[in-house]
Amino acid sequence: MSKSLIGRLMLDLEGMSLSKEENEILLNPHVGGVILFAKNISSRDQVHELCGEIKQINPQLLIAVDQEGGRVQRLKKGYTKLPAMQKLAEFLNTNSDKNFSFATDLGWLMASEVIASGIDISFAPVLDLDNSRSSIIGDRSIGDNPEKVISIASAYIKGMNQAGMQATGKHFPGHGGIFADSHLVFSEDMRSFSQLESHDLLPFNALELQLGGIMTAHISFSNIDKEIATFSKFWLQDILRNKIGFAGIIFSDDLSMKGTDYVGDIEAKVGKALESGCNMVLVCNDRPAAVRAINFLEKEKISQSQKITKLKASQSISWTDLEKDIRRKDIIGKLHTVEK
Repeated sequence: MSKSLIGRLMLDLEGMSLSKEENEILLNPHVGGVILFAKNISSRDQVHELCGEIKQINPQLLIAVDQEGGRVQRLKKGYTKLPAMQKLAEFLNTNSDKNFSFATDLGWLMASEVIASGIDISFAPVLDLDNSRSSIIGDRSIGDNPEKVISIASAYIKGMNQAGMQATGKHFPGHGGIFADSHLVFSEDMRSFSQLESHDLLPFNALELQLGGIMTAHISFSNIDKEIATFSKFWLQDILRNKIGFAGIIFSDDLSMKGTDYVGDIEAKVGKALESGCNMVLVCNDRPAAVRAINFLEKEKISQSQKITKLKASQSISWTDLEKDIRRKDIIGKLHTVEK
């Protein structure tokens, strides 16, 4: 296995340290990344040790987490409590911070704490526009005004980059327009392309050069393409690659989610996602499905990728140094104002 090439599958772990089976799985050349969930996390030291175990097996593996803030914050004990992005936006809108410098600070803080733990990326920021309809997005979204979302997200990404982390915008082409939760059901959005182009697509279009990755939405925009975006060449190739011009990594959202089941088994899902344009596919919370996905990738001789390794953290910082950092202390002090 070339050290510059990694596999196209990202999977999760079952516990807080690697099992014997996981040691073997992570050696497979078709595995390219690991995502950590709450079940894998107990403390900063434990997370750092777990990431060290992963890197000892293959230092090229991409390690990810969802550290958005608010109700989606996997790293908690020993970490700064981060506000939901909509809460941050409300704070910025009521303060004279025209350059959204506090959003930059918060992006830096989040990314610094994640990288200090040995993790490469947080799947953030959420670029979905919330119009008070989505049951799963809600306050994870910065808001419903495209210009404000673009400005605040851009500042937040700047901070992430300062810490050495690439940003991953989600969920393309937009998950904020429907009530249904694609974790649980097949989800449809009946809006027209012109409606999406003038609203939901604007943040992805404006920020594509700042994004290292984009994660897809498991939503069918049925009046445009019957397939969900994850399985749609129209959305991933015609629009995202060719029209918007995005050149980074396209991640599928978790293919174990119920919104993908209409395609068939995990082999069909993985094959269709890759064929449609995803660079890396996620299979989480279903170990047998992840093993079958690996077997499928082997059988089909799916090529590895060098491009994905570009999302590895470009800087490092220790928790010892981070805890002494004046910028971090100042940001934490300001956060008390945001939470009021």
